[in-house]
Amino acid sequence: MEALPQWLTIGEVAERSGVPHTALRFYEEKQLVFSERSAGNQRRYHRSVLRRLAFIRAAQRVGLTLEDIQSALATLPEGRNPTKADWARLSSTWREELNARIEALQLLRDRLTGCIGCGCLSLRSCFLHNADDAMAAYGPGSPRLKPQVEGGR
Repeated sequence: MEALPQWLTIGEVAERSGVPHTALRFYEEKQLVFSERSAGNQRRYHRSVLRRLAFIRAAQRVGLTLEDIQSALATLPEGRNPTKADWARLSSTWREELNARIEALQLLRDRLTGCIGCGCLSLRSCFLHNADDAMAAYGPGSPRLKPQVEGGR
């Protein structure tokens, strides 16, 4: 039985992982994956990069940003790919964030029903068009630019 090659070209990694060449280069730029250079200055990836890429893709499907993924991978000893135990540990920390996202999406869905009939997209009251308007309580105009009036006037 022939031994599997330990080093893969960017094309081989792309084909095996389903991650495009451009994404591999981008991930490398972001230090999510690493390669070495051959004598001809071509990228060579250790075959274990396939596990790291599987981790990245799974984390992205869960809804994590690349920054979140980078932070998670930074908790591993340098150069080590995530194990099943690492995934269990890291994914448990994401559960609360995912639950909050689910709750926010459910609230959005429930409010959306009222907007379908309304369709106003009012700057004053529509939570879809003007979400998180912290200045709405101060009325129209530019309250931060209005001069402060002494004596309550």
